[in-house]
Amino acid sequence: MPGPPEKDGTFGRPAVLSSTGFRRNPSKDWQGAETEKWAPCPHPPQEPSTQTSFGETPFRPSARAPKIYTGTGDAGFSSTFTGERRPKDDRIFEALGTADELNSAIGLASEFSSEKGHTFVEQLHKVQCMLQDVGSNIATPLSSAREAHLKRTSFSEKPVLELEQWIDKYSEQLPPLKAFILPSGGKSSTALHFSRAVCRRAERCVVPLVQAGEADPNVAKYLNRLSDYLFVLARYAAMKEGKEEKIYIKSEP
Repeated sequence: MPGPPEKDGTFGRPAVLSSTGFRRNPSKDWQGAETEKWAPCPHPPQEPSTQTSFGETPFRPSARAPKIYTGTGDAGFSSTFTGERRPKDDRIFEALGTADELNSAIGLASEFSSEKGHTFVEQLHKVQCMLQDVGSNIATPLSSAREAHLKRTSFSEKPVLELEQWIDKYSEQLPPLKAFILPSGGKSSTALHFSRAVCRRAERCVVPLVQAGEADPNVAKYLNRLSDYLFVLARYAAMKEGKEEKIYIKSEP
């Protein structure tokens, strides 16, 4: 994702960072009050200095450290990257939040997988970065986006094609499916299955935005392929670790 200048070139306001990793740009709403605005985040927040004298000096944030909280969303409203003020239960923010949940779930799966020495963790890191770009596109409704917005938050089909290559690579190494499998096969595999389920939910949140012309269709395609990738990767992790996958057994009537 391209890095913006110190002062946001579109809005001319300094940015603060939200806990989700997307930027909140303080801006003036129509009543003149400061509001939070979602925007692409090029890097994580810097850690403020916490040096104290004998542990007694109270913490004073560095002048350069961005504030995590603004209080501007306390009334239940937030702003998109295009400057629209919407309630926090708007479907755009629902999709943003779900994409953030997905990123967190993949982060957990990546940690479990790293402990087992799986080399695909580098791919998972790339996926997490791509999900930041997914969030930037979601936070920029196409109906109100200007050309400057679109240049910074566009989402191409290239990441979709890359996922398909990864899916094919791992699928070729797996035994054929002979029954429905349950989320299982060790911690790495189960965490990847959980990520897959969250990914499906993220896709369901994005599809209405695509149908309404608010989000790029490539975002929905990416999430669709990503859930397939996570499914295949879960099976691959179980196989590499020598863990048994539990299969579905129909209950007796």
